Amino acid sequence: MFKGRLASGVLLVLAILLLIFRGGSVLYVSVAAVSLIGMRELYQAAGVHGEKMGVLEFAGYSGALLYYLALWFGIETYGLLAVLAALILLMSVYVFTYPKYQAEQVMAAFFGIMYVAVMLSFIYLTRVLEGGIYHVWLIFLCSWGCDTCAYCVGVLFGKHKMTPVLSPKKSVEGAVGGVAGAVLLGVLYAYFTKGSMAGYGVICGAGALLSMIGDLAASAIKRQTKIKDYGKLIPGHGGILDRFDSVIFTAPVIYFLVVVLAGRAL
Repeated sequence: MFKGRLASGVLLVLAILLLIFRGGSVLYVSVAAVSLIGMRELYQAAGVHGEKMGVLEFAGYSGALLYYLALWFGIETYGLLAVLAALILLMSVYVFTYPKYQAEQVMAAFFGIMYVAVMLSFIYLTRVLEGGIYHVWLIFLCSWGCDTCAYCVGVLFGKHKMTPVLSPKKSVEGAVGGVAGAVLLGVLYAYFTKGSMAGYGVICGAGALLSMIGDLAASAIKRQTKIKDYGKLIPGHGGILDRFDSVIFTAPVIYFLVVVLAGRAL
């Protein structure tokens, strides 16, 4: 189990390295594809996906693709319009097939677009920023770095439960260690890339805090829907949402922090 998890983890990191270095249309298509897979996992958990694909599920995927098409032409101009169009499309399905779908299913379908497709798209959006080839790595440094550091510190020193009902193994000490570790990684990354140590440290610290919420939010959905993992795509890790749950929250945060702090020589 450990060897399989390690091997799949290494392959995942190598794939991300390659995709982000390539950037452009390769990264764009890859993030869109990962988003659709993640949406499928969420739709299965939330009851949108049944024995076969229904019209509501198809409308959800169509809304996500419409949003990604809008990104290609500029999120500032067309992104919000695409999200609104996706909502109208889902509500149209709800109205014209009534009473086939429950309101909860329609809300879950729209949530899937926002939570998975829109949030993950900020990986690509960060990459296309000026200096994005350097800034995009902060997303993974503060999310996966925080997760690793939190685990190590929690195992060694964890005594006080952070969320005893939701995630009994996570500790306050681990959370503090995770944030501190992410800040340190950000500072080291700035040192080697000649970036702003203060800027990268602040960004990674803020991203680490949000990454823990993202991780716990995904766990809460799994507990409520009574599933262990979202999928089996990544051996030893689960599905896309199991591996990218923290990245989903950190990607938009990193994007906007980079935009805000861009004038401070990051």
